[in-house]
Amino acid sequence: MTAQFSIDAIRTQFPALQQTCNGQPLVYLDSAATAQKPQVVIDTIQQYYSGQNANVHRGSHSLTAKATAKFEHARETVQHFLGAASNREIIWTRGATEALNLIAQTYARQTLQPGDEILVSELEHHANIVPWQIVAEQTGAKVVKIPMHSDCSLDMNAFRQLLSEKTRIVAIAHITNVTGTRNPIEQMITEAHQYGAVVVVDGAQGVVHEAIDVQTLDADFYVFSGHKLFAPAGIGALYGKLALLEAMPPWHGGGKMVEKVSFNGTTYSGVPGKFEAGTPNVAGSLGLAAAIDWFNAINQSQAEQHIAHLRQRAIEGIKDIEDLRIVGLQEHASLFSFVVNGVHHQDIATLLDQQGVALRAGHHCAHPMLDALGLTGTLRVSIALYNTEQDIDCFIAALHKACSLL
Repeated sequence: MTAQFSIDAIRTQFPALQQTCNGQPLVYLDSAATAQKPQVVIDTIQQYYSGQNANVHRGSHSLTAKATAKFEHARETVQHFLGAASNREIIWTRGATEALNLIAQTYARQTLQPGDEILVSELEHHANIVPWQIVAEQTGAKVVKIPMHSDCSLDMNAFRQLLSEKTRIVAIAHITNVTGTRNPIEQMITEAHQYGAVVVVDGAQGVVHEAIDVQTLDADFYVFSGHKLFAPAGIGALYGKLALLEAMPPWHGGGKMVEKVSFNGTTYSGVPGKFEAGTPNVAGSLGLAAAIDWFNAINQSQAEQHIAHLRQRAIEGIKDIEDLRIVGLQEHASLFSFVVNGVHHQDIATLLDQQGVALRAGHHCAHPMLDALGLTGTLRVSIALYNTEQDIDCFIAALHKACSLL
């Protein structure tokens, strides 16, 4: 059962937010890069290593049996979080990047033929571009760009014109990491399926701000990283429709992903084991499950209203700064990017950091998007449910001061 949203109660659960930065109270506005961790996640990791540490799916002693049970229960937590039909459809990965590479090197590499096309939007993170370029080189397929409008929304008319019998894969972000653009993934999935294409959704930003039901969405693959969802770094998940996963070959070889090994040949484990070679990140999996349980206990509607209020407060507080321009302003987003004409974004970020304000400056691993906008970088403010009005007011004051010095 979810409780009423209380920023004071939430704030106290994040020890990292109690520290100072350059002698100032820390104002953390970089959650789209990685979120801070609540105490319950930190405690879960500590408890595993101090009293539950054992390898999973190996050995016959009780400690490994307990660790295995917790590990698989964590998989079920992710299954329910995404609305998957089976826990076998959940593959542990190091994050969204590894998940996308896994899809490219298993499903795509065995499926694509010369002349086939992979449609990838211009708004994508590099992690949802480079793996498709690599597999295109390997197979003779072609990566085709879905262009965006000047307001950083996807050009759906162009998307429809690009769809054809050659389209085998459509790779699209649920929510983009530079401007917070929410792509119309439901419509795109429906239209891509009319051509028999498989749709891969990068949900790294999406799972933090929307409830996901992959069955209703009808996504073929959906991936996300734990560290943006208040969980540890180095853990994430790949959802895939079971029929697709069962038809895909393994990617990495090693222990656990096999039933029998001999020099006459090897028999692989079934799904999900065949994709999880070697000792997994057990602590990370447990930490991710703890983060999901913690997250699910929060009133998400009220949390998103809180985030929207803070974002609007920030925008209103800085819009009068001379030569400041917000890039691709989107409604209902948790982040925004901006530039100050004539001033390098890194100079502003440095001055903000000196005042205790941590935000992102650079290309945000989205070169094609920024190239289309004629920019080398932006400053990005990304707000999480643990941010406060005081955080925003400190940012506003710090940015005004920084711009007055440049």
